[in-house]
Amino acid sequence: MTADTTPVAASLNRYFLLNFPAEAARQIESFAAAEVLPSLQEQDAAVLVPVWSKLVPLVAATLTRQLPTDMAQQLLTEIPPGDAVRILFQLPATQRGALLETLSPATRHELEQLMSYPEDSAGRLMDTRIPTYRGSMTVQDALDSLRRAKMKTARSLYLVDDQGRIVERVLLQELALADPASQLHELARPVRATVQATASREEVLEAFSRYVLLDLPVVDIDGVLLGVIINNALVQAVQEESSADIQTMVGVSREERALSSPLFAVKKRMPWLQVNLLTAFLAAAVVGLFENTIAQVTALAILLPVVAGQSGNAGAQALAVTMRGLALREITIRHWFAVMFKEVRVGFLNGLAIATTCGIGVYLWSGSPGLVAVICLSMVLAMVAAGFAGAVVPILLVRLGQDPAQSSSIILTTVTDVAGFFSFLGIATLLMQFL
Repeated sequence: MTADTTPVAASLNRYFLLNFPAEAARQIESFAAAEVLPSLQEQDAAVLVPVWSKLVPLVAATLTRQLPTDMAQQLLTEIPPGDAVRILFQLPATQRGALLETLSPATRHELEQLMSYPEDSAGRLMDTRIPTYRGSMTVQDALDSLRRAKMKTARSLYLVDDQGRIVERVLLQELALADPASQLHELARPVRATVQATASREEVLEAFSRYVLLDLPVVDIDGVLLGVIINNALVQAVQEESSADIQTMVGVSREERALSSPLFAVKKRMPWLQVNLLTAFLAAAVVGLFENTIAQVTALAILLPVVAGQSGNAGAQALAVTMRGLALREITIRHWFAVMFKEVRVGFLNGLAIATTCGIGVYLWSGSPGLVAVICLSMVLAMVAAGFAGAVVPILLVRLGQDPAQSSSIILTTVTDVAGFFSFLGIATLLMQFL
């Protein structure tokens, strides 16, 4: 097809487009957009519909945005919704929005629903403006297409079949060194891994880690290529997620930033501060139960923060390891007993070591064997309780359908404080006659 057409040529083009849409799509892809647009504009949109579904999404998007508005609107309405979504994703957000505004409310709503992916899913991480290629294309044509697309983040070229399903890939390094006349399928390698657009961030991370990938194709349920996740984008997303987890663990909203307004920060932080205040009163109530014991042996008040502090640190370590295991999918809620049992044993062994060091220090300070026995026994119990809580709290939150990072450190602090205070003061009360 050329720009210089006649009525006879237009009729032949119409026949070719209607009866051989796949072959017509390949021919259109081999020309620059400016060369084929005049011929395409002479046709009715209904004639182009079967061809538009066969075009690789980037070419279809390039042509669609240059067609008259009414023709582009009719094409996006009549082609299958999945094909329309793949074409729209190849456009910048402003052009995509402008095209959607030309559609009927029902069609626009349907396409917007299809384009909305869950938070933290592969669909949110992928770059959709990724050119796709046919295996029959020559290396020279592919290089020319890449230069026109100006894709600086591409690591591989992905080859698709007539239905747009991903079949193979070609590394850019091999493409650059190949004979310009050779075809892409001669350089192709198998695709090592794909994920669906609804896959979670953890599934994406697992695929990158397992297969040591630079990029990861995202496909729909039919295996049609929707986009590609670049390793750098994933690293950035994980960094953002990690920083968000740090905030939520201490009761700070994920939405808060360093320069957020004071009123916004207060609104987001205040509820958890109030919760923390209630838990602090709970720990204080435990201390109040042993008021007479503390009054008789004032040294207990001096040593009380030592036990609470050590158990708090031990619990935070267990919590960090468990949350990392959940985030990387090393463990699930089914592993709760194994994780808990491991952390309890770690707490017991660490407790013995810390109790020995602490006991020596307390004896040199006080000279009281009874006080040494109290702090050693309570230290072991508090560290065991801290390990138990650090493992169980995040897993329990997942079991309840909650974010395991959501203020887990506040819950953990309450548990370790109560366990530490109760064990220390309870044992002191039992051994009062030796103090």
